[in-house]
Amino acid sequence: MSSTVAKDHRADRSPCAHPTAEQVSPAAARRTAEPADHVRGDHQRASPPTTRSAYDDDPRTVDADVTHAVRAVLGELLDQQLAAAEAVDPLFGEDLAARVARFTRSGGRLGRSRLLWWALRACGGTEPWRTQAALRIGAALELIQTCALVHDDVMDGARVRRGRPALHVDVAAQYAGVCDARQGERLGESAAILAGDLALAWADDVVADTEMPRPTARRVREMWRALRTEMVAGQYLDVQGEATSARSPARAIRAARLKSARYSVERPLALGAALADAGPAATGALGSAGRCVGLAFQLRDDLLDAFGDPRDTGKPAGGDIRSGKPTYLAAVAHARAETSGDRPAQDLLRDTLGRTDASEAELDAVRAVFASTGARDSVEEKIRGLVAQGLRHLDTAALEPEPTRQLRLLLRSASGVACEAAPASLVVPTADEGAGR
Repeated sequence: MSSTVAKDHRADRSPCAHPTAEQVSPAAARRTAEPADHVRGDHQRASPPTTRSAYDDDPRTVDADVTHAVRAVLGELLDQQLAAAEAVDPLFGEDLAARVARFTRSGGRLGRSRLLWWALRACGGTEPWRTQAALRIGAALELIQTCALVHDDVMDGARVRRGRPALHVDVAAQYAGVCDARQGERLGESAAILAGDLALAWADDVVADTEMPRPTARRVREMWRALRTEMVAGQYLDVQGEATSARSPARAIRAARLKSARYSVERPLALGAALADAGPAATGALGSAGRCVGLAFQLRDDLLDAFGDPRDTGKPAGGDIRSGKPTYLAAVAHARAETSGDRPAQDLLRDTLGRTDASEAELDAVRAVFASTGARDSVEEKIRGLVAQGLRHLDTAALEPEPTRQLRLLLRSASGVACEAAPASLVVPTADEGAGR
């Protein structure tokens, strides 16, 4: 699973210090008449909230700083949802909704949203409604990322996320003086499951309430449904593989494609193409590029989990080793140790992978096997090949030159493959976006 760099909860904050109703200042949402040929989601709604930002008219304003533009829209949406949650129940608003909002705001450089935006621009999308829709769908991607990561931390038993206590750990700490340790742990895990569900519900609300012409809305909804299902399917393959020690390279690639590659890269690019009403050639080129680079993105995350510096990744290294996650890296190491008849390496992997109490020395021994079997180098080579193949796909369609250049930079950066110097605003640290989920 992915490690992240962006900060979540402030270290100097008491676990019980959460925003009160008086501290939540929702942005006033302007209501607009809905055009007859536009829809919000699957059906018409009575006066749904509409977010208008400073980016209504000129997409070039967004081009200058996509991250800032998405954050602005996301912030307005979160303010609205926080106000609604507080109105339902103040305790629910403070304990759960406020944590979801804080976690989402703390995300990194919003790589998925930026891929969506530059795909839209590469396909020639310029109309004001497309700008608004892209920023809103980008915000929804950040919310579904919150859902994935919060649930992930519960399933993995991870205690740290983005350099701060994971959400379930934070909730348990808040109630440490109120209930016993086991009750607090159960409360924290239950709260995190509900928090992830809430983030997903908010994401779906954003997509459903985004104004788009009917044909565009239909394409976007189809992709959104596929994205959610693929993400859950991939995660199930992941946890089932942990439990059964299923570690074939083919299965690892399948799980990586579903749990991360598609929703991290392929689907954001496809959503951008759909919002631009792109033709088959552009849509196909972006989809193929996303499939290749998305897998490279996940494979890079596997390497970072094993070999990354916790100061950069925001969580301890070796989490996948201790949980016995069936990564491609581990699968290749297993296969190569078996092929070469390296019994000590086979025994070490069998005895250490999946041991939550593995020591640092034992983790180092597994890392040494990843290197000595050639698995680490093999994964690096596969990443480079996937990125090169993905970028070649972009040459098969008539895309706008400058947005396509931005896409190339983002795709290389997301996979950790060196490229020509890129502006700092374009760099997507691979450990920042939750490649593993």
